[in-house]
Amino acid sequence: MEKAKISAYQLFVLIMIFELGSAILVPLAIGAKQDAWLAILFGLAGGLFLFWVQYRLFRYYPDSPPAEYMQKILGKFLGSILGYMYILLFIYLAARVLRDFGEMLLTFAYVETPLFIVNALLILVVIYALRKGIEVLARTGEMFFILMYVLAIVGFALIVFSGLIDVNNLKPVLEAGIMPVLKVGLTETVFFPFGEAIVFSTLLPYLNHPMKAKMTGFFALTLSGINLAIVMAINISVLGVDLTARSQFPLLSTVQSIQVAEFLERLDVFFMMAMVIGIFFKASVYLYGAVAGAAVLFKIKDPTKTVYPLGLVTLFISVTIASSYSEHLLEGLNFMLHRVFPIIMAIIPIGLLVLAFFKNRKKKEDHT
Repeated sequence: MEKAKISAYQLFVLIMIFELGSAILVPLAIGAKQDAWLAILFGLAGGLFLFWVQYRLFRYYPDSPPAEYMQKILGKFLGSILGYMYILLFIYLAARVLRDFGEMLLTFAYVETPLFIVNALLILVVIYALRKGIEVLARTGEMFFILMYVLAIVGFALIVFSGLIDVNNLKPVLEAGIMPVLKVGLTETVFFPFGEAIVFSTLLPYLNHPMKAKMTGFFALTLSGINLAIVMAINISVLGVDLTARSQFPLLSTVQSIQVAEFLERLDVFFMMAMVIGIFFKASVYLYGAVAGAAVLFKIKDPTKTVYPLGLVTLFISVTIASSYSEHLLEGLNFMLHRVFPIIMAIIPIGLLVLAFFKNRKKKEDHT
C-alpha cells in the first residue's frame, strides 16, 4: 500500500463528488417517472446497506486492501482471481465515466473534435493527479468540493428566480403505487450510483481515524442521495417527465432554460464546470482502485508506477466501448446495471462478509 493518510473529511468529500459525478449527467431513475426522486431515496437506503457490508469487511481486515483480504478469506488462488476481476471492473467503469465526459463535451461544444482527443486530455490530467498520490487527490478534492457546491447553490437560486419550476410536473405522487418506484430504486439506483461506492473499500485503509469510516460514508452517501433526488425533482419540474426522459443530459437542458431579467442566460458553463469536476474525481477514484489492486496482486512497492499503463488501457476502452452514445447507455443499463452490478456489488461482498464472520469467529474460539 501507498504510505499515505487521509482524514475523514477528505473521504467525505471524495465520496460526495464521486457519487454526484456522472449521476447528475443522466436522467437518473426516470423509469419511476415523476417519482424518480423517491426511487433515488429508496436506492440510497440499499446503498447504505452495501456500504455497511464494505465497512464490516474493513473492520475485520483494517490494514488490508480488498485485493489482500480477498486472498485471506478465499485462499490465494480464488482470492487473486476475484481481485483481478475487481481491477478489471474498476478500469471498465473508469472508461465508462471517461466516455460520458467525452460524449458530453462533443455534444455541448466540440462537435468536430475526435472523441479520442477529448478523452486523452482528461486521462492525462487523471494520470498526473494519481502519480502524486491519494493524499494530493484528497486535498485537491477539498478545494473543488467548495466550488462545486457554490455552483450548485447559485444555479438552484437562478432556476427558482427564473420561475421555471412547476411542481405540478411532480404530481401525482405514487400514481401507479409504490411497487414500480421500489423496483427502480432497489434494482437500479441502489447500484448506480450508490453501489459504486464499493471502490472506496480500497481507500478505507488510508483513513487516519478508521473508527470514523462508517459515519463518514453514511453521511456522504445520504447527503449525495438527497442532492441527486433534488436534482431530478428540479429536472422533472422544469422539463416535465417526457422531455427529461428523452434528453441525453437533462440537467444541461434545465440550466439552458435559465433566463433572469432578460440578460442573465446561457449559463451552460455552470453545468460544464460542475461536470468536469465530478467526472475527473470519479474517473480518478476508479482508476486508483484499479492501481491499488494491481499493486497488491503484482507485488509492486510503488502503486503509482501502474498508473500509466492502466490509464492508457482505460483511454483505449473508453473509445472502443461502444460505437455511439446510445449504444454506450444501453450497454450500461441492460448489461452492467441489471446483470453485473448485482453480483459484483451485492452478492459477492455479502458472501465475503459471511465467510469473514465465520473465519474470525473460528479464530476467536481457537484462541479461547
